[in-house]
Amino acid sequence: MRTWLQRAGEQARRGRAPQLGLAADTPELEQTLDRRGADWSQTRPEWGLANNASFIAAPRRCTALLDLAGRSFLHDYDWRTDSDFARLEAIMTAPLVVAHWINMQYNASVTDNRKFGSGNKVLHNVVGGHIGVFEGNGGDLRIGLPLQSLHDGERWRHEPLRLSAYLAAPPEAIAEIIARHEVLTSLTHNGWLHLFALDDQSGEVLAYRGGQWVTG
Repeated sequence: MRTWLQRAGEQARRGRAPQLGLAADTPELEQTLDRRGADWSQTRPEWGLANNASFIAAPRRCTALLDLAGRSFLHDYDWRTDSDFARLEAIMTAPLVVAHWINMQYNASVTDNRKFGSGNKVLHNVVGGHIGVFEGNGGDLRIGLPLQSLHDGERWRHEPLRLSAYLAAPPEAIAEIIARHEVLTSLTHNGWLHLFALDDQSGEVLAYRGGQWVTG
């Protein structure tokens, strides 16, 4: 497993290096990125979650041959080994909700950075050690993400889309879990995220809209 994780890390670093103006084949790439990650003078150190668009809980074979471009939160899940759907419920009530939080923070910060973001990171002053940040030396506490987490100086690094969640599980089981949890009912019935049931054998996809499953 350590070998797999090391190879995955190497592939991810090589894939992202050009976005940072670095050569993907340089032998010191890992050390260079480690230094950048710990360098407080870097104004744009974190883009790992930028451009997130989807959440997928399905057997890994369903996505193994796809280039998801680093835009998906992935969970290897097989409902056939989850007889009471307890693992599915845990996925839907914890990581799915967190993925939605992340997605909406990026969404709002790009849509209106002045109101929902935190402006220029270079001007940030930390308030009370952990309460929040000012942009400059006063004004309102800023929320959301700074421009440098969203923009590379030439273009936006995040496309503001509501999260699309694909769950490879029986639609009835998904609907029952939603009905038991107010947060999931609110997110799905009010359109804060797009929820789909994926048949991992036939490839059929059903959309959950207004408390009902529909095709297309």
